[in-house]
Amino acid sequence: MSIQEDNVTTGDQVNLLKRNSDDVGWEYGVLVDAKNKDKVRCKFCNHQSQRGIHRLKEHVANVGKNAKKCRKSTQEAKDKCLKSLEDAKRKREERTVCELELREAVEVSRVGGGDDEVVCVGSSQSQPKKLGPIDKWTRSIDPKSSTAESFKQQQLNKELWKERTREVHKYIARWVYTHAIPFYACDNDEFKQMCEAIGQFGAGFEPPSQRDLRESLLDEEYARTKSLLQEREAEKTKSGCSIMTDAWSDRKRRSIMNLCSNCVDGSSFISSKEMSDVSHTSEVIFELVDKAIEENGPGDVVQVVTDNASNNMGEKKLLLEKRPRIFWTSCATQTINLMLQGVGNISRFKKVIDRAKAFTIFIYGHTRTLDCMRHFTEGREIIRPGVTRFASAFLTLGSILEKKDQLKNMVISSRWESIRECQSKKGKNAYATIMHPNFWKDVKMCLNVFEPLVKVLRLVDGDVKPSMGFLFGELIKAKREIKQAYGNDESCYKDVIAIVDKKMNGRLDSPLHLAAYLLNPYYSYANQSIFDDGTVTVGFINCVETFYNDDDEMQDQAVNVELKKFQSREGNFSKKLAKTCQNFDYNPASWWRLYGTDTPTLQKMAIRILSLTSSSSACERNWITFEAIHTKRRNRLTTARLNKLVFIQFNSKMMSKRQKIKSKKISDVLLSTDSSEAQGFLYVDGDDCAANVYRDEDEEDVMPSTGIQWSVISDAMGAEEQLELRKSARIRHIYEGEEFESEVEEFEEDVDEEMDDY
Repeated sequence: MSIQEDNVTTGDQVNLLKRNSDDVGWEYGVLVDAKNKDKVRCKFCNHQSQRGIHRLKEHVANVGKNAKKCRKSTQEAKDKCLKSLEDAKRKREERTVCELELREAVEVSRVGGGDDEVVCVGSSQSQPKKLGPIDKWTRSIDPKSSTAESFKQQQLNKELWKERTREVHKYIARWVYTHAIPFYACDNDEFKQMCEAIGQFGAGFEPPSQRDLRESLLDEEYARTKSLLQEREAEKTKSGCSIMTDAWSDRKRRSIMNLCSNCVDGSSFISSKEMSDVSHTSEVIFELVDKAIEENGPGDVVQVVTDNASNNMGEKKLLLEKRPRIFWTSCATQTINLMLQGVGNISRFKKVIDRAKAFTIFIYGHTRTLDCMRHFTEGREIIRPGVTRFASAFLTLGSILEKKDQLKNMVISSRWESIRECQSKKGKNAYATIMHPNFWKDVKMCLNVFEPLVKVLRLVDGDVKPSMGFLFGELIKAKREIKQAYGNDESCYKDVIAIVDKKMNGRLDSPLHLAAYLLNPYYSYANQSIFDDGTVTVGFINCVETFYNDDDEMQDQAVNVELKKFQSREGNFSKKLAKTCQNFDYNPASWWRLYGTDTPTLQKMAIRILSLTSSSSACERNWITFEAIHTKRRNRLTTARLNKLVFIQFNSKMMSKRQKIKSKKISDVLLSTDSSEAQGFLYVDGDDCAANVYRDEDEEDVMPSTGIQWSVISDAMGAEEQLELRKSARIRHIYEGEEFESEVEEFEEDVDEEMDDY
């Protein structure tokens, strides 16, 4: 983690530092030395702990046998630190249980029997070698050691076992380093299970051949993954699902069409199809989507989500003709990015973004200026504008604003003046940018305007919970916050609001979005005037006509009978517990299951609509998996094999992610008021090449103005010139109404393929 300056004493000029962490312990302690992160001083009694913040919390809470008790700590501080220590202990215990369950899930066939045997494993000798409890203390692991050394008597103690473990780690590390395996590839459940399985087998294990990996084992794992996805079929039948599609060009210039589905349990990869021999017309895309609808069940598919390309707009008309009960919606992530792009192109915002960009380019364009910046910011980086700069510009401005004092101190220091490049025209412009008070004023205003839209972007781009029921309401809230940022002066905000309204029109204000807004009691119960809004009610009626197409009785029941009960809060809607819908932490679809039993027609419609996603981000995001598999070194994979590899990897990751979400009990819905509880990743315009926000335990920062967390993005570049050197494999600029195809760039180096340090 990075370290930031807290305050400076005037006497000895001793820097009192704190870790940039949300741990409660840092409220009562500071680092004594920036280079020693374990040496912490208590703010109450100035006692210095040598064992980090954990020992300091024991000191403040007056618990533990190894910590000296603080006699000056308050009762509030004791309670907070004690709770933090207990929570940490509970998490460690839960992690231990999970690790044990993970290992117990591994089963390898065992040979032989006998009550005294621990396990019987294979061996390179003709007869299997039986291991007992004492053997773990007496056998050497090094396969290169001599026979005499292997039978050398050893001490029976725990240190020997630790040493043997260390020897195994060395062989694993050697494989990782030799073949450039990303470090994060070893931090997952599958790797742990692999190690457990090999350990259960024992010495003499023969690894699978390349042919096995390419054929039989691949087919078996593909079938296993497919069977696991069948568990979601019941949820699709109950809550409905969405079909998403997108196109991509791989490194061999093959055009691939990607199809995914999404339900309450998350997103799933369906299939990909090579389409190099055909044009991506509306008819061709519709045939693929229609086939996916048939496979998933026409009665279970509620909507199709695509981007706004012209061929997809044509697909909308074909879908309406053949399947009038299925909705077609625009990707909310792409549309909101178009809003950010339009706002960013307004002259007053473009000016400040360009100045921030020019400063960042200058700093990162020279090694000495970069070293100087890192010195004053204690090693913290500036988020640099990526290829798609709509949301990354917001992150860049926030990163610069956070380091305002450090950057000012940097440009007036003698160290800055001694750098030859700083005396150039660009260097003087960089100095003028940082020292100009209007620049910081403009940065704050730009952030105040961008922030509400970025919050909505994070909402719709996440995978924690369905966002359809919150999209329209949060966009209204975002517009209100933008107006407030300008003091409700219409002459100042009208051009920004005009861009937002223009992008929303026909995309994010469809009957489906309006009906979801009306049926979400979080909004309609808090503001009864929604039922009197003509635009919303007309949209709701149109949505009912589509959902219950050609069923006049059901339409009449939903609109003329049951909607009135919902509006008047009759029956179960009047119950005291139903008011939980005003709480942030709730699921609107689950709410309707509980309290909508008196209105079955409206209940069915509400559950299905409020369980929908509002964007096709998962489909876009899938290209990261394609690029990780189909690298420059593996560009001879057949389309069929590539499809199976992506199917296995993407779906396995999504299922693992859903399991973690359930186990951690992450809040049901993310509203803009709590956007600091981000849904995992922020994908700028849906492109994997843009400014993805990865959480890193070692380099986590917090943007003070928003609470949005991000870490340094290794592949986001700040200069047009540098982009040519390190373009990501898939760079796509979004323009409205155009049929776009992906660009593919050959790599001189595979620097962007594997991010080893996150």
